[in-house]
Amino acid sequence: MPTSCIDIDYKSEERYAKISIAYSTEEEYRDISNALDEAHKNFSVDESTYVTDISNGRKVLVVEYHDDYDRQSGEIIEALMKKLNINTCS
Repeated sequence: MPTSCIDIDYKSEERYAKISIAYSTEEEYRDISNALDEAHKNFSVDESTYVTDISNGRKVLVVEYHDDYDRQSGEIIEALMKKLNINTCS
């Protein structure tokens, strides 16, 4: 049985940022999706999103931000973490 826990990993370079969000349940996925929608509503960035399976029944939602000249992805990620009550990411 999967353990309920959301983990976030953040990587960035010049105009590129990627956030990987690991989750265990469909409820967590809905929470993450709703938080992402809310975080994105005030920004206009080029992004791509995909989901992949990892071990122990967990999945990872990956969001990549491309050509982020204004570095809006940082504000989006901060809003996402606040909405999900996550204090740190690796």
